[in-house]
Amino acid sequence: MNTPVTIIGAGLGGLTLARVLHVHGIPSEVYEAEASPTARLQGGMLDIHDYNGQLALAAAGLMDEFRGIVLEGRQALRVLNVDGTVLFEREDDGTGGRPEAQRGDLRKMLLDSLPEGTVRWGHKVDAVRTLDDGRHEVTFENGTLVVAGLLVGADGAWSRVRPLLTGAVPEYSGTSIVETYLYDADTRHAAVAETVGGGSMFGNGSTPGMGINAHRETGDTLHAYVELVRPLEWFDAIDFSDAEAAKARIAAEFEGWSPELTALITDSDIAPIHRPAYALPSGLRWDRVPGVTLLGDAAHLALANGEGANLAMLDGAELGKALAARPGDVEAALGEYEQAMYVRCETPIEEDFLLESIFGDEIPQQLLDIFERRD
Repeated sequence: MNTPVTIIGAGLGGLTLARVLHVHGIPSEVYEAEASPTARLQGGMLDIHDYNGQLALAAAGLMDEFRGIVLEGRQALRVLNVDGTVLFEREDDGTGGRPEAQRGDLRKMLLDSLPEGTVRWGHKVDAVRTLDDGRHEVTFENGTLVVAGLLVGADGAWSRVRPLLTGAVPEYSGTSIVETYLYDADTRHAAVAETVGGGSMFGNGSTPGMGINAHRETGDTLHAYVELVRPLEWFDAIDFSDAEAAKARIAAEFEGWSPELTALITDSDIAPIHRPAYALPSGLRWDRVPGVTLLGDAAHLALANGEGANLAMLDGAELGKALAARPGDVEAALGEYEQAMYVRCETPIEEDFLLESIFGDEIPQQLLDIFERRD
């Protein structure tokens, strides 16, 4: 391919695509709305799985670099009941297939692997349209205009490229996540830090759709994810700019839970952040449109299950490999990529495989009972 691939979105999926294309000598241009690589916090920890995310990094030739950013010990896992009772605990012995890294470090690793100037920062899409000759025109809010021979929407949940292919839009799932952060946890929040442990902690009760989960991240930071099934109107009634009132309101939903768990809400060093969970229709497909495709959340946004970033990177790697394998027949490459992506996203991971991947082969019955109640 001589024509550069135009990628909208410099998230993990779009950057993985750009990197795999670069490995195969195919040029790309990545357009990103953010003003710079450091314009905003890039989220928390990600476990990169040996059955998808690591395959993408191997295709990108970045496994050595990835090992250099893995946070040792963070595969440790602890599951607690609402009273703080430990139902399951596993230390990180270095043999697990889900090493943890900070999302921001992963993104920087991918950015550093690309030729200088590949990513064009400060390019927020204003409109996308198909031209009479079948190419696609992208206009940006800064006045820039690009005509793409091959356009890839890697621009997430609210993709501006997706409408070229389908009218599907994300819908609220009924579940929201509220994020909090506790800094200098071992000294300032010692009891909570001890409760979370050295890696990931899941706090689960008998009520489906309620949980207090947390990661131990870099810099002695605890990052919590509070799950609640509530309508958007319920959250709209909370003034999240009033940090103390918002923390108290969210924590009130967990009355009777262990104080070390609810302290992940009430002791937050930032105002809680509301993250409503949206999803595209399951099994979404579209008719092949020449010269354009999607990857990651733009193509198959789903509820958080630990697979989203891994699948986005695998999409990027598989699309890059398909284009490299068929340099003279882009449409065949896109068709093959899309069909494989549909099957990949529509084929659920077997529950036994997933549970063993997360917990190992000795799961207490009490823990299995909790998962059955949450189904």
